Amino acid sequence: MMRGALCRCPACGKGSIYDRYLKVTERCGACGEELHHHRADDAPPYFTMTIIGHIVVPLVLVVERVWGPPLTIHFILWTALTLGLSFALMPSVKGAIVGLQWALRMHGFGGSSGDEQP
Repeated sequence: MMRGALCRCPACGKGSIYDRYLKVTERCGACGEELHHHRADDAPPYFTMTIIGHIVVPLVLVVERVWGPPLTIHFILWTALTLGLSFALMPSVKGAIVGLQWALRMHGFGGSSGDEQP
């Protein structure tokens, strides 16, 4: 999971796990491990929202208590922080989930890879 969170191949830790921003590469450029079958689906956004919620909500409460800015300042500040954290954390969270799938040999949730047992 740590290798995935660092956006590296879960097998070797050297190659990149992504071709683009959140597109998992077909195979690792360093070791050749096939990664195309790992699908994280909806889990990364949910985990990212949970992490960001635990960061932003306490900050909102502290800023309101200490400073008490107008609502426009709140809107601009927290929207920018939430979006920035979302775009920054999403690749690491998705990489960690792909790393967990790789470690548990989940390979595409029972696709046609032949890993299923009767």
